[in-house]
Amino acid sequence: MPASDILKQFAADGVTVGICVSGGLDSKTVALRLQQDGCKVRCYTADLGQPDEENIDDVITKMAPCGVETVVVDLKDEMAELAFECIACLAQYDGGYWQSTGLGRIVTARGLLAAMKKDGCSVLSHGATGRGNDQVRFERYVNVLDPTFRVYAPWRDQALLDEFPGRTQMLEFLHKHNITHQIVSQAAKRYSTDANICGLSNEAEDLESLETPMSIVNPVMGVWPQQAPDAVEEVEFRFEKGRCVAINGKTMTPLEVLDTANKIGGRNGVGISHALENRILGTKSRGVYEAPGMALLGHAIEYVYQAVLDRRATGLFKYLSKHISDQIYDGRYFDPSTRAAIGAVWDLAAPCIGTVKVGLYKGHVHFVSLTDVPHSIYFEEDASMEASSGLNPVSSQGFLEVSSVEAKAMAKSGLIDATPVWKKRRTA
Repeated sequence: MPASDILKQFAADGVTVGICVSGGLDSKTVALRLQQDGCKVRCYTADLGQPDEENIDDVITKMAPCGVETVVVDLKDEMAELAFECIACLAQYDGGYWQSTGLGRIVTARGLLAAMKKDGCSVLSHGATGRGNDQVRFERYVNVLDPTFRVYAPWRDQALLDEFPGRTQMLEFLHKHNITHQIVSQAAKRYSTDANICGLSNEAEDLESLETPMSIVNPVMGVWPQQAPDAVEEVEFRFEKGRCVAINGKTMTPLEVLDTANKIGGRNGVGISHALENRILGTKSRGVYEAPGMALLGHAIEYVYQAVLDRRATGLFKYLSKHISDQIYDGRYFDPSTRAAIGAVWDLAAPCIGTVKVGLYKGHVHFVSLTDVPHSIYFEEDASMEASSGLNPVSSQGFLEVSSVEAKAMAKSGLIDATPVWKKRRTA
């Protein structure tokens, strides 16, 4: 067994390592391997309302043969609250991805770190690989939340990489110590999934080939649009200060709202997307995502924003939204600029009150009505094409005369070129 200098030092220091586990093959391997090098370990898993887990407490049972104690930390309410923030900010990443994994890492790192510190751990071990985003997120969050807390990444420890180059070696290691593990055959599971109540991220294996259609994914939180009902389902949402407080007239907590929206959106094929996203490290990765509840709530709140936000406020909102989205993706949620931007969004969302009714049909969400919006700046008489008591069209003459001064000056100075841009580039 190759020696790990890092683990030997942990053992010599007498520290307790808190391991983030899922109950899978990697989790069992790391937990057992660390103990063999004399490390004191304690395992932790986050209850994020994972839709692909029938019972989160099963993780305790799965990890028990490794001789470790596993603590389940209930973070569902925190997850729902963060989802509300992301929805208010419309913080989608490449391809319309609602960032379920990025949001999950914020809640997991903050929640499990607190639990580990309470139990006397001083090192957090995560199972992220050295090629993806999660290693950056986990370690940055631990660093900013407690710069004295150490982080161990087993899949960047050369000793463990040499010992366990693949799943076969991990299985052999567990079997050697009389620990069973049921691995799903690659023929049946052709991609990997990360899930929480916000959504699912499906990637890797067969999905790495761009010749593989996204339709190989079997939705967990809903159905493909073509499998959705043949009838329109109408749903009503009530928003207060940019937050959904009721669905179909029933007042709910954020967790209840998200759970209900997931069910409604899921059965109507809403919220399935595809992206070739730009990873933090500069590579591209491919993902097929499910986020029925967040997509549905995002559509609904956007109709309220359209009624309340003026043109400049809308432009500012879009800038803030993009910044927040990038920061969440990059593992920078706690950074000062992120916090300031989120605070500004909540200021813009404060007057966003209203009742939105939408229709859902085979993956589509369409507008039905918008009522009880006290701060709406949409007035029919001003927008009407018919004679009305609103804006006097004659008064626009002065505006256009002022505007024409700049337009004519640009023309006379030779700044205007009416040639199609592509054509000019081709002939230059």
